[in-house]
Amino acid sequence: MANSIAPATSLQAAQRKDQITDTETYSKGVLGPVYFTLSKLDVKGSSVAPADQHQSQYIVASDEKFTISVQIDFNASPLAKLLMCLGTTISVDFGFEGFGAAPEVDVKASIVTVKDQLIYTISKELTPEQAKLTPGLYEIGATVTVGPGTHACDQYVYGYGYIEEILLQVYPAM
Repeated sequence: MANSIAPATSLQAAQRKDQITDTETYSKGVLGPVYFTLSKLDVKGSSVAPADQHQSQYIVASDEKFTISVQIDFNASPLAKLLMCLGTTISVDFGFEGFGAAPEVDVKASIVTVKDQLIYTISKELTPEQAKLTPGLYEIGATVTVGPGTHACDQYVYGYGYIEEILLQVYPAM
């Protein structure tokens, strides 16, 4: 007579198949949604002695410092606050699209979020020469990437956005 091996008895057979359970939470979406809005895309020349007191902030000399900026506002959900606390990176790519012979140039800026702050202004100060902007007219827009973060648990991109358009004229410095 040959030896035979019988299968082991299933451990689940001894368990009850249907279990009774229940939970109660404040909300099914307790952390809430995360969203942001972009606003106040701006460029501003820094001339302290303009040729005219009414000179436009949107017309700068090629060696004049200017600041390009955009504001990002997050909603106040618990999840948005957590992402800010984790140190999420917000990156902005300011695109300068030149008219005529003026080139197309990208200028990048980024910040890292901090605890208890939901509104950020991301800006970059430079001269047209530093940005490689030649004299001419430029239309400016910005794309924004929210994420990833600096924390080991915050390694995802959470959103993208764009805002446009403002104009900047660059003239040769004298």
